[in-house]
Amino acid sequence: MVRREIFTDEHIAFRDMVRSFIDKEIRPFHEQWERDGVVSRDVWLAAGRQGLLGIDIDEEYGGGGNADYRYYLILGEELARAGVHGPGFAVHNDINGAYFRRLCTDEQKRRWLPGYCSGDIITAIAMSEPAAGSDLQGIKTTAVRDGDDYILTGSKTFISNGILADLVIVVAKTDPEAGAKGVSLLVVERGMKGFDRGRNLDKVGLHAQDTAELFFDNVRVPAANLLGEEGQGFVYLMHNLARERLAIGAAALAGAEAAFELTLEYCKTRSAFGRPIGKFQHNRFTLAEMKTELTVARPFTDRCVMAESEGRLSAEEAAMLKWWNTELLVKVVDRCVQLHGGYGYMTEYAIAKAYQDARIQTIFGGTTEIMKEIIGRGLGV
Repeated sequence: MVRREIFTDEHIAFRDMVRSFIDKEIRPFHEQWERDGVVSRDVWLAAGRQGLLGIDIDEEYGGGGNADYRYYLILGEELARAGVHGPGFAVHNDINGAYFRRLCTDEQKRRWLPGYCSGDIITAIAMSEPAAGSDLQGIKTTAVRDGDDYILTGSKTFISNGILADLVIVVAKTDPEAGAKGVSLLVVERGMKGFDRGRNLDKVGLHAQDTAELFFDNVRVPAANLLGEEGQGFVYLMHNLARERLAIGAAALAGAEAAFELTLEYCKTRSAFGRPIGKFQHNRFTLAEMKTELTVARPFTDRCVMAESEGRLSAEEAAMLKWWNTELLVKVVDRCVQLHGGYGYMTEYAIAKAYQDARIQTIFGGTTEIMKEIIGRGLGV
């Protein structure tokens, strides 16, 4: 891999460590996890021991201290390059970590963060509902204040880490009449009465990543589990969604680059009519087009990574990145399957698994259409 200017020697050493971790703790088990539909909790504990969880959480809680976003970026890239999407570290680190680090009270930090960093506590965030996906203002889940508790009622779906999660950040309406200003974030804990998990959803791809339905039947959530201020949930979500979309977009580009590299090697070694298939002009042109598109996408991705590291990534830039890179991933992987011919449709081949896993990328975290809407609004139209 060509060294990228945005990384220091420390980042490069961290990448080497992550690759070793993946080779030792994930690759040997991932095929079984795919069959199981969920990873072992052991990999979370191993990640905690290796310092891969809570990288930017204060050291007093077991985190890595004031580490910059590029470490999370490296972890996400390497998981994508390896095609091992089972461990939902990105939800835990890239998404939920930003909420816990910014919004937790000191008491909440003491209660949750040590386990969060060690891997003993796995987290999820519950936004999507059966009738409300990208339109977060359309959620129906409510949380009514009752003394020192909130009574939480509703359901969520498509929740990554939903089966394994010990803590779930739930988006709920605490004041249904106030619109966006009536949305709050509550942390629901495993074992709370009335909190139930539905089935582990059967997906087209990402088979090792547990994705669940969650149900809340008059769950008493202590007011002490309110994350941030009541009524500010929508503001928090809008602020943190840019980071989530950056994580998805950056991983998508890494996955597309890996698919291309795999296919380029295949085109050099697979022969037809007496010569490598990459020697045929159409195939060579297809490879040239993909290489160009990937090369053009890389600088903007790295620019967004640095913007996030410096606290200046805009919602519009994140939307551009998420849209462009996820659509590019789908396009590149589709072309790569075609170049593999019949073998590309066999699930024993890595490119077939990449094909299955790629399709969701343009949907979760905000669809391509929503990304274009965000960009358009930023233009004042």
